[in-house]
Amino acid sequence: MTTTPDVNDISRTARAQPSEAAVASFAVPTWMDRVGGWQYRHPRAAIKLGNFDTRMAADAIEDISIEAPIYIAGLARSGTTILLELLAEHPAVATHRYRDFPPVFTPWLWDRWLARVPQNNETATERAHGDGIAVTSQSPEAFEEVLWMAFFEHIHANDHSSVLDAQTSNPAFEQFYREHIRKLLAIRNGQRYVAKGNYNLMRLQYLQSIFSDARFVLPVRDPVWHIASLMKQQTLFEAGETAHPRALEHMRRVGHFEFGLDRRPIHTGDDDAVDHIQQLWADGHEVEGWAHYWAMIYADVDERLSRDGRLNEAALVIRYEDLCGDSQAVLERFYAHCDLDIDSATIEQAAARLRLPGYYKPAFSDAELRQIRDITGPVAARYGYS
Repeated sequence: MTTTPDVNDISRTARAQPSEAAVASFAVPTWMDRVGGWQYRHPRAAIKLGNFDTRMAADAIEDISIEAPIYIAGLARSGTTILLELLAEHPAVATHRYRDFPPVFTPWLWDRWLARVPQNNETATERAHGDGIAVTSQSPEAFEEVLWMAFFEHIHANDHSSVLDAQTSNPAFEQFYREHIRKLLAIRNGQRYVAKGNYNLMRLQYLQSIFSDARFVLPVRDPVWHIASLMKQQTLFEAGETAHPRALEHMRRVGHFEFGLDRRPIHTGDDDAVDHIQQLWADGHEVEGWAHYWAMIYADVDERLSRDGRLNEAALVIRYEDLCGDSQAVLERFYAHCDLDIDSATIEQAAARLRLPGYYKPAFSDAELRQIRDITGPVAARYGYS
């Protein structure tokens, strides 16, 4: 008698194990662990230091205003890093960089200190994700989540909605956040602030209430390839955090709960859906869990845009496949939406660098593919995926 294997047994055996070099990249330096740990354990003290930092920067930021900040937000592995790097190359743009952590709360004083410390020549190395993206301390990165966690205590709690909408009010955070952005603009000599943050998918309306002229870029990706990439990262992060326990704490401190031993789904406000996804993951049903997660997140995004015309006008949805396959046309829309002047030669050069990834391929069985399509299909169709 022939039996059909469980689809999740297939997925587990199909997942390639990460290389020793990829696992080794999760090591966290002692100084970063100690400083980051103190900051994480004492958010009120960190906020006070941030306010002192602002007073020290008062003259430098006095005439700086925040104009149309740009927010890149998508489920992890949807192309957010590529879009961030493209915008960070624009001379008018200021972003967080790898060098900004741990002391994210005090960027002004930290920058003054770094200016006085001899800097070693750096060689770009592949980041921990093992996705071919090489970085240095000057590379753009997402670190503002550290600030959100300090002011919104339950923002990553498994049993608490992550949604912050137009009715949300936190004056202390809003003032601190504006001052923080103005300091970054001064430090980087920029005119436009750009932030990448996956969790900002649940904060679009709140951000628009703070900055009425904000622009949003929301990447989405074909669920089959997207889920394959998500599963690959989960395997890598589990191995990296197991081999280097400091890495688990580091990911918590930077607000990176997408993968690893403390994986937490973004909470859209639907307790039952979130509980179901967590139970699927806990039971080892990775493919099914990720498929439900993809559908939940992107259904919520679509519904949010559909209900709010003003938000919809401020948002640009970019399909990852179009970004890589019809790069020049997509980039033209991208920069136009962000209201950033850029010449055609620069767009052509950027387009030439974009291509679909060749470092992995989905290893799903026919049964797994049917499962993904059945679960994600109705939502994927809203984004033009057949």
